Amino acid sequence: MAYRSPLLNVMTAAALKAAKGLVRDFGELEQLQVSVSKKGPADFVSRADHRSESVLRAELTKARPTYGLLMEESGLHPGSDTSNRWVVDPLDGTTNFLHGIPHFSISIALERDGEPYAGVIYSPIPDEMFVAEKGTGAFLNGRRLRVSGRRNVEEALFATGIPFLGLANHGLFLRQLGAVMAVSSGVRRYGSAALDLAWVAAGRYDGFWENGLNAWDIAAGIVLVREAGGFVSDLAGGRKMFTGGGVLASNTALHESLIGLVAQASPHPAAAS
Repeated sequence: MAYRSPLLNVMTAAALKAAKGLVRDFGELEQLQVSVSKKGPADFVSRADHRSESVLRAELTKARPTYGLLMEESGLHPGSDTSNRWVVDPLDGTTNFLHGIPHFSISIALERDGEPYAGVIYSPIPDEMFVAEKGTGAFLNGRRLRVSGRRNVEEALFATGIPFLGLANHGLFLRQLGAVMAVSSGVRRYGSAALDLAWVAAGRYDGFWENGLNAWDIAAGIVLVREAGGFVSDLAGGRKMFTGGGVLASNTALHESLIGLVAQASPHPAAAS
């Protein structure tokens, strides 16, 4: 088993504790799929999401009481330590969870002085714990991770996120998808951006891009990809991942190619619909 710092021990312990409730709720949710209204299971998932966040907040605050928190459901909770902040998604892949699809995760990142410093992404059903801390590498259940070694786009498998009802830029996404799928080995959409990034770190995907994500969706995954030897940027190759620039991650050999494909698909993003 690879060494885990006290920081990562805190993060993994919090993820495991919150996951117990999610796994229990997931099992109960499967029984709600028969003869229930749309509101019923949706409300159930919302309660599961909030319970998970409550556990995570309690555990992280108990271990590091001065750190601030940025949480998907309850927002920003400032701390007296202005250098360190937890960034938490208690249930990434909510729609999968709602439909009984066992592909969802808990994502916890530590942001230090404005930069992602450590990340934990836990997928409860297959019991996969992805961890990374700046300068120490990325690991899956104790095994060292490296991004893929593929260098040719035509051999590469990419992942993305698809905009749904209520989100903008459907046309932009379709152009991006068309550009990438025309020259690659394939494109997948599994429904958890945190796990998409973790799978890039693990070499399962060769790259990933998505528009319009929030900090809690990607902060932990950014650390994982970087520590696994990959590269993360916004969709233009810059550093605006947290301010609306989208996110694009891959191994270093394919990064510029993927940026080029996405950029060609939308020469004028502001005008896209």
